[in-house]
Amino acid sequence: MEGKGCTGWIILELFGRQMLAGFATEELVAGTTFLRLDVPEIDGVVGFTKLFGGTAIYAITPTTEEMAKQAVKSLRPRPFDPWVLSVPQLTIPRSEIDGQSGWDGEEEE
Repeated sequence: MEGKGCTGWIILELFGRQMLAGFATEELVAGTTFLRLDVPEIDGVVGFTKLFGGTAIYAITPTTEEMAKQAVKSLRPRPFDPWVLSVPQLTIPRSEIDGQSGWDGEEEE
């Protein structure tokens, strides 16, 4: 990582005591800069990509590719938490959102 940009192998510490390691680059999304972290697939650890806003980041430690891959093996990160997939879907009737029964403002029968 050199200059003002962020590109290279890192160990990333996030608020909430989460650590990840991988190859970092900066990416512009909707006019905002995010840190893109590509976690490599290593020894059964599924590779994935995540984008992080600056306020989620506690620390960034620049490192070598070898050290980052060792960290991935130790940390064994997952692309998402399995509980997210088991949360039941909540459906809110439109009438409870805007006080009307129909989307177009007409009462349904």
